[in-house]
Amino acid sequence: MKYSRNDRYLKALGNRIRELRVAKNLSQADLAYSVNFEISQISRIERGVTNTSISNLYEISVALDIPLKKIVDFDL
Repeated sequence: MKYSRNDRYLKALGNRIRELRVAKNLSQADLAYSVNFEISQISRIERGVTNTSISNLYEISVALDIPLKKIVDFDL
């Protein structure tokens, strides 16, 4: 099976997470602490460098106190 990766979507997703985090006045460190991730992992997600799991996105949505669907609601 071929691994598929779409950098355009990963960057858009990362930008959306950053936008939502900043709107909540949270630093990357604050978010990382809330979801028990390394700060570098939050940074990689926000930069679109890593393809994170739906479970991780759910944990981020809980930490940001928003519905999961709001994280993936972005335009390209």
